[in-house]
Amino acid sequence: MAKKGLDTTFLHYGVRREDMSLIETISLNYQLDADWVKDDLLREFHEKKVSKQELDDKSIERLIDKALQKIK
Repeated sequence: MAKKGLDTTFLHYGVRREDMSLIETISLNYQLDADWVKDDLLREFHEKKVSKQELDDKSIERLIDKALQKIK
C-alpha cells in the first residue's frame, strides 16, 4: 500500500521521493555528493520556480556557479 501524506522530499526539492533515488544514483556515478546536489542545487532551483522567478539558461548557470563556490 502506498504511503499517504505530504511528500516532504517534493516540498523541499520539487522532486518526488522515488525520483530522488535516481538523482542520488546519478550523483554517485559522477562522484558528486548527493546531499550537496539536493541542498545547494535542487532546493534553490525549486525555491526559484515556486517564487515564479525566471529560470533561463544564464540564471541556471549562475545557480550552479554559486553552489560550486560553496565547495571550493
